[in-house]
Amino acid sequence: MPTMIRHPLVGLPSDTYESNHLLFHSLGDKYVRAVSDVAQCLPVMIPAIAEAMDLSALLDHFDGILMTGAISNVHPPHYGSTPTADHEPYDHHRDQLTLKLIRAVLDRGMPLFCICRGFQELNVVLGGTLETEVQRGEGRLDHRSRKVEDMDEKYGPVHPIAITPGGALENLLGKRETMVNSLHRQAIDKVAPGLTVEARAPDGIVEAVSVKGAKAFAFGAQWHPEYKAANNPDSVKLFKAFGDAVRLHAARRVNDKLARAS
Repeated sequence: MPTMIRHPLVGLPSDTYESNHLLFHSLGDKYVRAVSDVAQCLPVMIPAIAEAMDLSALLDHFDGILMTGAISNVHPPHYGSTPTADHEPYDHHRDQLTLKLIRAVLDRGMPLFCICRGFQELNVVLGGTLETEVQRGEGRLDHRSRKVEDMDEKYGPVHPIAITPGGALENLLGKRETMVNSLHRQAIDKVAPGLTVEARAPDGIVEAVSVKGAKAFAFGAQWHPEYKAANNPDSVKLFKAFGDAVRLHAARRVNDKLARAS
């Protein structure tokens, strides 16, 4: 009897928003398409209902996790700061899920790819801090989203990043500089001790990190490589590397199950 091949599953946590006094869970299509079309894995939304979840049991079903970007920001008390209007908007339901989820994924040694808000969440989970409205700082670029209707222009490259020589990102992309888009008001302030800086913007803003001593692919990007990922050579390399790590993790899980059954 032929063995059925199961495509690896990648979990993506949802954002939440209210409409007509009802709470909705949502997930951007560009992340789903990047996982499906470029990483070649099956994307599955994880609803932001941490209070009803057994994270350990949940992760038994997944082979990797992608932390998405969002309009909302991590609530400042999670990294020791006082909330102000500059830090808004928030998504407390997402915070309750993702901050625990990232830790659980790293503890398991599962592949993890963190983008934008997810990138900032990763830093917070590992003990780092964030700063808001970074464009106000002396010598800083304006990293905010451009107010244009055309999405290709909004998500188009706007500034270079200097890639750390000999680092994981240079190994993935094969170069020490590239152009990226920019759609964020917040950024990493204090880098978590468990992270290695993989790239910076010209004004010093951290643009990419990897997790020190990670057992699998564990990488974060402040920019948005998921936008039309299949058309961007850098994004293709990033998502293919993530997909390869997910497939390797899935294969190891199958082999472990077979070994226990024998």
